[in-house]
Amino acid sequence: MAKKRRKGRIGVVGLGIMGGAFAKNLVEAGWQVAGFDIDPAQRRKASRLGVEIAPDSASLAASVPTVITSLAEPQALHDTARTIAKAKLPRRVIVETSTFAIEDKEKAERILRDAGHVMLDCPISGTGAQAKTKDIVIYASGDRAAIRKLNPLFPDFSRAVHDLGAFGNGSRIKYVANLLVAIHNVASAEAMVLGMKAGLNPGQILRLVSSGVGNSRVFELRAPMMAKNRYDDATMKISVWQKDMAIIAAYAKSIGSPTPLFDVTGPLYDRALADGRGAEDTAAVCTVLERMAGLKRSRSARTKRRSPS
Repeated sequence: MAKKRRKGRIGVVGLGIMGGAFAKNLVEAGWQVAGFDIDPAQRRKASRLGVEIAPDSASLAASVPTVITSLAEPQALHDTARTIAKAKLPRRVIVETSTFAIEDKEKAERILRDAGHVMLDCPISGTGAQAKTKDIVIYASGDRAAIRKLNPLFPDFSRAVHDLGAFGNGSRIKYVANLLVAIHNVASAEAMVLGMKAGLNPGQILRLVSSGVGNSRVFELRAPMMAKNRYDDATMKISVWQKDMAIIAAYAKSIGSPTPLFDVTGPLYDRALADGRGAEDTAAVCTVLERMAGLKRSRSARTKRRSPS
C-alpha cells in the first residue's frame, strides 16, 4: 500500500473527546500532528494514534504554523494564549474551537494579537461521536484571509466550514445551535418515556420515530442510548454541558432574547447532574423523566450499565 503523502504540520492543544478526534482524523488524512494535553492519559492515547506529543503548548506552537485549541475551561484558553504569546514566536494562527463566552475568547484573542498572532473563533457543531467520523460543522469567524488559507485543513476533520465574518459570530451561531440541541435532547427523552410508559418497546420507538416526520439529528444520536438505557459512552458529558447551558443563558439574557423552552430544560439537566450522572452523556436526562413518570424498566428492556472506570 502506498504511503500517504504528508500535507504539512498542525498542532492540537487539548486532546480530549473533541480534540483527540480532530488529531486522529488529521493524522489519517496525512498531516504531521503535534499535540499537547495536561492529562497524561490523553497524551498516551493520542501518541498511540500517531500524534507527536509536545512537552507544553509553547513547544508545540514553536513547531507548527497553525494550532487548533479544544479546551474545557476559559482559564485553560487564557493560559495557553499567554504561554504562546510569551514564547515570542513568528506569526501563528490559533483556531479556537471550544464553546466559551465571547468575552473569554476576546480576551485570549487580544493576548495573542498583541504578540503578533491571529486567533480565529471557530466553535464546532456536533458531538464527540460525530467528530470521530468528521461529521461536524465549523463555524469560523475572524480574519477572513486566515480562514481562506486554512481551506485545505478544515475538510480533513469536518464535513463543512462556514465563514461567518467578524470574530465572535462563530460563537453566536453556536449558541443558537446548542439551544436547539438542549431542547431536542429533552424532547427526545420525553418522547421515549411517553412511548415506554404506553407499553411500547424502546427499540420499536427508536425505529419508527427515526423513519417519520418527528425525527431529528439529536434523536438519531441520543435516542439509541435512551433505548439501551446506557449512557457511559459519552459524546457530551452532562458536567461539560452545564457549562454550555450557562453560557447560552447568560448571552440570551444579555441581549434580551426570551428562551422559554430552553429555560425549562435546565432543571432536568441539573437533576441528572445531582443524580451523579455528570460523567455520562446528556441523553441520561431520560432517566430523570423516567423517574418523574414512575417508569421502571423491565429486565428485558434494560442493558446493564458498566461501572465507571
